[in-house]
Amino acid sequence: MRYLLLAVALFALAPLRAADPAPLRLGIIGLDTSHVTVFTKTFNDATAPGHVPGGKVVAAFKSFSPDVESSASRVEGYTKDLTEKYGVKLYDSVEELAKNVDAILIENVDGRPHLELFRKTLAAKKPVYIDKPLAGSLKDAVEIVRLAREAGVPIFSSSSLRYPPETFASKFAKIGDITSVYSIGPAEFEPHHPDFFWYGIHCVEALYTVLGPGCVSVTRTHTDNTDVITGVWSDGRVGTAQGNRKTFKGYGVTAVGTKGVATAGEKQGYGGLTAEIMKFFQTRVSPVAPETTLEIMAFMEAADESKRRGGAPVRLADVLKSAGYVPAKK
Repeated sequence: MRYLLLAVALFALAPLRAADPAPLRLGIIGLDTSHVTVFTKTFNDATAPGHVPGGKVVAAFKSFSPDVESSASRVEGYTKDLTEKYGVKLYDSVEELAKNVDAILIENVDGRPHLELFRKTLAAKKPVYIDKPLAGSLKDAVEIVRLAREAGVPIFSSSSLRYPPETFASKFAKIGDITSVYSIGPAEFEPHHPDFFWYGIHCVEALYTVLGPGCVSVTRTHTDNTDVITGVWSDGRVGTAQGNRKTFKGYGVTAVGTKGVATAGEKQGYGGLTAEIMKFFQTRVSPVAPETTLEIMAFMEAADESKRRGGAPVRLADVLKSAGYVPAKK
């Protein structure tokens, strides 16, 4: 009996297990892309393959671009899915949505509205994921990063190509030190965006996932079907992004190392990206530094400038300076 009483007393004194935190309330701005329904299903449906726990989409703001066919033609269907299938509440303003959620996803397929939409969320001080492209111009991207830095608001932007099912690190582990990388992907142009911002950003993001930041200058070769951007990194490594418009639509990243050659990134999915988004919302720490995302945008902008100059080399520092970028003080 004495031992039973002792056990009861010890149990009573033992610290209670902390309750699991309540799911984060997520709000989506922009309902004109398949990411809206894919992400919502992944977060909200516990039975969905690749379900990511930790938060649920509970709010949305219906934003789209009337002058972009792929936006205007899809917004009603995706809005209906969110409201009827998942019970997501529509808000009349970005500001009201931001007040009633814990974290925000700006999902407009069109990068041009991203700056103004992000600006409207700032007062709420919530972490914001901004889908690719970060903005519709390098200048707008620079302004987004500046505003986030000054307001102390964490932001994260990335293509899903950064997180393939088989990681680049695991595929390239045996080829030694990587000296050059070749990334291929589709790159359809959209008249309201700089060439690679619309779809070519995917293969550029994959290139940067392997090489990291540090590109100094780029040159671009342009034909009716194919664009090849070659960048030189400060340590001598070379990275090439090839965008295809009328032929091969798949992806692939080939890396050349001191001990061999390997290819990765052919398989795609959203599992890695959605997991990183949720981790970002929970920690408020972006897995990709905003400065790296800015360099990706500058890489594509410098490629456009090289095209305008007939393939002449263009320095990333020059296009960043022209866009008004001022590095953060250390």
